[in-house]
Amino acid sequence: MFTMIVVRTQIKDLLKESGTDVQNISSDFCEKLDAKVRELVTEACKRAAANSRRTAMARDI
Repeated sequence: MFTMIVVRTQIKDLLKESGTDVQNISSDFCEKLDAKVRELVTEACKRAAANSRRTAMARDI
């Protein structure tokens, strides 16, 4: 098992700020979002490494 990157309470706060009528998220939503974030970060790091950098930047996303 691994530590979740996304924080459920932060996502729920974002829902409130979004101006939509969506009030809840399912547990599988958080799991899927976490997997997407991990994938995005991993791909960005690969791009940074391919460009001989040790720092991932916004342009790597």
